[in-house]
Amino acid sequence: MRAIWKGAVAFGLVNVPVRLYAATGEHEVRLHQVHREDGGRIRYRKVCSLDGEQVEWADIAKGYETEDGELVVLTDEDFDQLPLSTEREIEVLEFVPAEQVDPILLQKTYYLEPDRTAAKPYALLRGALEQTDRVAVVKVAIRQRESMAVLRVRDKVIVLQTLLWPDEVREADFPVLDDDVSVRPQELTMASSLVESLAADFDPSQYEDAYVTALEELIAAKVSSGDTQAPASPPEEEGASEGGAEVVDLLAALQRSVDKARAARGEDADEGSAGSGSGSDSGRSSRRTSSTGRGATGGAAKARASTAASSTTKAAAKDAPAKKSAAKKAPAKKAPAKKAADAEDAAPARRKARSKAS
Repeated sequence: MRAIWKGAVAFGLVNVPVRLYAATGEHEVRLHQVHREDGGRIRYRKVCSLDGEQVEWADIAKGYETEDGELVVLTDEDFDQLPLSTEREIEVLEFVPAEQVDPILLQKTYYLEPDRTAAKPYALLRGALEQTDRVAVVKVAIRQRESMAVLRVRDKVIVLQTLLWPDEVREADFPVLDDDVSVRPQELTMASSLVESLAADFDPSQYEDAYVTALEELIAAKVSSGDTQAPASPPEEEGASEGGAEVVDLLAALQRSVDKARAARGEDADEGSAGSGSGSDSGRSSRRTSSTGRGATGGAAKARASTAASSTTKAAAKDAPAKKSAAKKAPAKKAPAKKAADAEDAAPARRKARSKAS
C-alpha cells in the first residue's frame, strides 16, 4: 500500500507520528464508454460555455454563484490563505463511548501506521482505547478538506474513520410514518420467529458480489473466444494533441533557418523556397524545349533541301509543326557531346540551304 498522508496523532502531551493508508477499495470492473461502431473511446473535454473553446487545467478556477446570480471566482491564492490548523496533525478532541457514534455518520476508513520510533506511544493509545471501550473524536485535514473522524481499534491497528458533519445528514421527513398503524400481537410473534430462524453470527466472507463475478466471467469468455478488437487511437489524441504541435514547430523552425541562410547569401527567401520545389522540373523543361527545337529545325531543313519544288516546301512546312508537337511529347534525350558539336558545325550549312530554297 502507498501512504496518502503523513502526520501525527496528538492527545495531551503525547505525540504519535503516523502514516495514513486507505483501508478499503472497490472491486468493481472498470468499464469505459466506447463508440459501438468502431470501439473508439468517448472523451469528455472541459469546454467554456461562452466561447465553446477547450480550457486547459491551468486556466480553470473555482467559482461560487450567489443567490442573486453573481459569480465569485476563487483562485489558488485565495485557498492558500484559509486556515487549516490540523493540516499535519490529528487532534484528539475527546473520548466517547463507541455506541454513541451513529453509523450513518461514518464515511471512509483509513489505517494508521506508526513510525518505528513511535511504536510505544502508538501501543499506549491503542491500549487506552481498548481498555476504556471508547473511541477518540478527532479533527483532521486530508486533501485540503477538514473532517471530523474517530479513532478505534481493529485487531492491532488503530483505524481512522472520517465522519460527516452534522448538517450533512438529512432529516427523514416521511408523513406516512406518522400514521397510526396497528400491528396485532400474533403478527409480531410470527415476524420475531422468522428473525430467530435466520439468526446467525455475521461473517461477511461468506457473501459474494454475484454481479461482478458474472461480469468477470463474461469478459473472460469473450477474451478466450477471440471476441476482442484493438483499441482505436484517433490521430488528434496521439499526434495532434501530444506531438503534432511539436512537429509543426520543428518544421517552422527549419524553414526559418533555411530562409535565414539564404538571406545571408543575398537570396530572396520566398524565391528560394519556390525554386527549391520546382527548380529541377523547370531545368528539365528548358533542356527539353531546346533539344526539341533543334530536332524540329533539323527536320525542316532536310525537307527543304530534299526538293526545290514549292509544293514540296509547303508539305515540309506542314509537317514541321507536327514534328515539333511530337518532339515536345517525347522525352528529351541528351545527345553525346560529339553529336552536339557536329550539329553546331553544320548550322551555317543549314542556314545557307534555307536561303537558297527560299
